[in-house]
Amino acid sequence: MTAAPRDILMVLGIPAVLIAPDDRIFAANAGAEKLLGKNIEGRHFITALRQPILLDTIEQVQRDGTKRETRYLTNDGQHDITFRVICGVVPMQDRPGVLVSFEDITPVEQAGQMRRDFVANVSHELRTPLTALLGFIETLQGPARNDAKAQERFLGIMAAEAERMNRLVSDLLSLSRVEADERVRPVDPVELSTVLQQTRHSLAQLATDAGIEMSLHLPEKSVTVPGDFDQLRQVLTNLVENAIKYSGRGTFIRMSLGTPDYETRLRGQGVRIEVCDTGPGIEAVHLPRLTERFYRVDNHRSRELGGTGLGLAIVKHIVNRHRGRLQVDSKMGKGTTFTVILPMDERQD
Repeated sequence: MTAAPRDILMVLGIPAVLIAPDDRIFAANAGAEKLLGKNIEGRHFITALRQPILLDTIEQVQRDGTKRETRYLTNDGQHDITFRVICGVVPMQDRPGVLVSFEDITPVEQAGQMRRDFVANVSHELRTPLTALLGFIETLQGPARNDAKAQERFLGIMAAEAERMNRLVSDLLSLSRVEADERVRPVDPVELSTVLQQTRHSLAQLATDAGIEMSLHLPEKSVTVPGDFDQLRQVLTNLVENAIKYSGRGTFIRMSLGTPDYETRLRGQGVRIEVCDTGPGIEAVHLPRLTERFYRVDNHRSRELGGTGLGLAIVKHIVNRHRGRLQVDSKMGKGTTFTVILPMDERQD
């Protein structure tokens, strides 16, 4: 028995086992032992690999010598892991053995699942207002054809549903643009006080109508960072709009811009923008998922208030594009603070 097959196996960067002509595992590298267990050399491959679909694939390769591919599913105790398994013959003694290699494709599988979930969510979000519109149109064409009061009421609801679809499409386009540009960091100088001032001015009436007091706190000196003015304003707009929508009447929103300082999370100089509210707060269980697309703490209330479930996802991607950090702190009954930390140096990554 030559040692060459074993030597080749040991330098592979992925888990791999070599099955001898007698159906026993002739060699297994460190990756395979970590995946399948130690001391598997010398064991029959059926007792070591176990999963029927993989065993069937190996047996087919033994019969006809044709290279085949399959999947091997496992779990590391916290997450499901998917391996792409390639089985092919290799020369050993008088009969060929089978080399079985395992490539971790979990990230690829997760990306595919994310795309499927995204399409399903978009379809669901659009189907609801579309169904409502079709129903009202049918009613207006039939039973309410000559009912002026019903027509006025239904047309108002239809306008609201159409606006909801418009907001969703607008947010989807914004998210698509941000994701497409996320790898390219903006470098234009942006004066942050101006961003905050314009955001406050544009949302002042909305806050007043909602019975919410809003304040703005800026440093004496100008603070400029490399960035995209429109995107940074969108970040602030989304955060303040959320605070206005969910805080409730009689609450208080505070927008503030800090002064440049060393930020541990950036490993360099940075500046903080905070949007604080005195609303009901968010339960801790929801905080890690707030920036997921279409994730809502309260589905019904969010839809009633016109939320698309994409606002914080857009915020996250814009902050990522600026190589910044987004931090959320909340206490039930005491309010929520969103903190955007932006680096000062465009060369920092």
